[in-house]
Amino acid sequence: MELTEALRTTGAVRTFRDQAVDDTVLARVLDTARFAPSGGNAQAWRVVVIKDPATRRRLGELYLQGMTRYLAMSAAGLRPWAPTNDRDAEARALAATHAAGDTAAATGGAFAERFDEAPALLALFVDLSLLAAMDRDAARYSFAGGASIYPFAWSILLAARDEGLGGVITTILIREEDQVKALLRARDPLALAAVIALGYPVHQPRRLSRAPVSSFATVDSVDGPALRAPG
Repeated sequence: MELTEALRTTGAVRTFRDQAVDDTVLARVLDTARFAPSGGNAQAWRVVVIKDPATRRRLGELYLQGMTRYLAMSAAGLRPWAPTNDRDAEARALAATHAAGDTAAATGGAFAERFDEAPALLALFVDLSLLAAMDRDAARYSFAGGASIYPFAWSILLAARDEGLGGVITTILIREEDQVKALLRARDPLALAAVIALGYPVHQPRRLSRAPVSSFATVDSVDGPALRAPG
């Protein structure tokens, strides 16, 4: 697939055909994704391919629990767990999680309810000792270290697309990191960065909706003129 087409059409896929993903295919995906950039070329990632049914079921339970809370916050008009959220408003929203439980199945919860049935589940860990986290001591929320792990996650999706697969990078399970690490016997300094679901899609996205460049790119300052192509 031509690169520009892949970049413009690789969207999140959450519905999969009932078809297994062979280990040979997964190995090819990871073999390509490993060329993703990472700070100092540390390649601080570690991937666990989750096959055990009991482990998958437990992860599915934890995922559904997290999604219920996500939906409760969304229903309250909050961006779930945004660093700038009012924590009291979050607490009030989470108090309504029981009521939101029925919503999970109705609003895309089919993926949440069947998370454990995804043909391939990959837990992506990062070795914190290998991150050059330039904003580690900042007073605000820290995110710079993610530059050394999430390009790899995105490369997994792109490499999967080239194999005819689709998938989604999920971070819901980070809310239950201790339990996930215990399940997968991941010890410090490993931290959970994402769980990636892959499979052969029921429908492969062909046209994604995104804001135009002029809505987010400016010249010389944040309030400068919008970047526009000449002519």
